[in-house]
Amino acid sequence: MHVVIMGCGRVGSTLAGTLERLEHTVAVVDRDKVAFERLPHDFKGLSVLGFGFDRDTLREAGIEKAGAFAAVSNGDNSNIISARVARETFGVEHVVARIYDPRRAEVYERLGIPTVATVRWTADQMLRQLLPVGVRSPWADPTGNVVLAEIAVASAWVGHKVSDVEEAAGARVGVLTRLGQGQLPAAKSVVQQGDLFHFVLGKNDLDAVERVLAAGPEGEAH
Repeated sequence: MHVVIMGCGRVGSTLAGTLERLEHTVAVVDRDKVAFERLPHDFKGLSVLGFGFDRDTLREAGIEKAGAFAAVSNGDNSNIISARVARETFGVEHVVARIYDPRRAEVYERLGIPTVATVRWTADQMLRQLLPVGVRSPWADPTGNVVLAEIAVASAWVGHKVSDVEEAAGARVGVLTRLGQGQLPAAKSVVQQGDLFHFVLGKNDLDAVERVLAAGPEGEAH
């Protein structure tokens, strides 16, 4: 997949290097050419000088073929504008914006733009939004029969109750992480964009549960 990153600070440069190691192609956009010096010495992607909300700059970075876009500059306004251009103008499927003000983050979430609002959510959390596939870092009990695993949930589940997700999966949500804060989901909790789910289930059920959750509430792949 091709990924465009706006902002070449510590998070952006780390994210670019990690994505390349995962064999994705990467383009990094920044208005300061000195910022590109933060990129790994073996970075093979594009370094595009310009503003991340400028359409011509984004086209130069390959936005028209991109499957994901991350806005991680040091400006909230620039990040959210760039993220909206990527999604609404170019139709990029996976878009995430780093927002420093948590109060703003909640507003932008309602606009359909997943946000990362705390310092703790750095490059690793950005990857969770950009590459929401597969089962991550399962914990297993000593026998190996029961696991606690983060499993991606299709965006089609947004707006549905967590209990609906559990019923479809046949597994219990042990921990729900929202905006960087872990919580025990209540019976009436509703799925929001960017939620991370950790399911408690039998090890042999992992593949089946992943397929169900990726299919969405209507059973159709998304």
